[in-house]
Amino acid sequence: MKMRYRLVRRGERNTYYCFDTATKKRASLETADPDEAQRLIDAKNDSLRQPSLNLNIARAYLAGTDSGYAERTWQDALNALTDNKQGETKARWLRATKDKALKPLLPRCIAETQAEHLFAALKAGTVSTNVHLRKLHNFILDMGWSAWPLIPKRQWPGIVFKDKRAITLAEHQKIIQNEQNPERKAFYELCWFLGAAQGDVASLSAEDVDWKTKTIGFGRAKTGVPVIISFSAEAQEVLERLPMEGQLFPNFSKLNSAHRATEFQRACRRVGVAGVTLHSYRYAWAQRAKVAGFPLRFAQEFLGHQSKAVHRAYAKNCQVRIPSLEEYSSSSPGRILSVQFAKGAC
Repeated sequence: MKMRYRLVRRGERNTYYCFDTATKKRASLETADPDEAQRLIDAKNDSLRQPSLNLNIARAYLAGTDSGYAERTWQDALNALTDNKQGETKARWLRATKDKALKPLLPRCIAETQAEHLFAALKAGTVSTNVHLRKLHNFILDMGWSAWPLIPKRQWPGIVFKDKRAITLAEHQKIIQNEQNPERKAFYELCWFLGAAQGDVASLSAEDVDWKTKTIGFGRAKTGVPVIISFSAEAQEVLERLPMEGQLFPNFSKLNSAHRATEFQRACRRVGVAGVTLHSYRYAWAQRAKVAGFPLRFAQEFLGHQSKAVHRAYAKNCQVRIPSLEEYSSSSPGRILSVQFAKGAC
């Protein structure tokens, strides 16, 4: 069989090149060692003659450096990833292990997995499957448990989340007016006034409320960032109905986020409200803040986010009517300052 690649030498430095007889192009082997150059040429020719054998040889080399390479499954990788997580993040990964779309993939050996197996799981799964499988795939690559990406980064299906919207004031009022449980009613009311995550509101205690300064202080469970929020007179009325010692929501605080979400969905169905979740209260707060002209930096601190893009995403569907300059100046004369410009400054 005629060899496609030939070894040639050029120049005073005796640099060796690979000549491709098919394309008539020459590429440097970046070596002056004749033995090394010949091995590189032989490897290139062998890769054309026996691609499947080369794959097995590569696996044999990897198995020699990693004793578990030939036996490690996706379930082993998922267990290792989950063991390194804490708190709510670990709980999310534990839920991911129950994903029906991932079940056929988990017992499969990583070394024997092909891209088609991942695509089949992605096709059968949801957005959550895409998110978790992508992270698990990256974890395997970082750990060196796969010699190459099974799906190149640019070929992963895009993650498309469902549209989320804010809960309206009318919907919120229908829910709390129909709610017979005082604790749940107060919980939904505080979510409306504070715009905090449901887990943060449920974890509030009487010690977090400073009645002298009329503020509530807590650390966000998701990021650990401390937040100090001033509460309004309306929120104060709600707080006064809650315990003055211990947990503000002694029963709701014992439930996990999924159970609280289920309770909220039941409350929504009872009054005919659809398309919202407890997280919609954060969207609602952000949109109200935008309409009111609340400074963006205060809104960021209030919501517990550091990125401007995050807050803008929360309020992206909000429509604000921009007043005319005359209307704005007449309604807020204190905000307009008279400025004298120097001659020729404009």
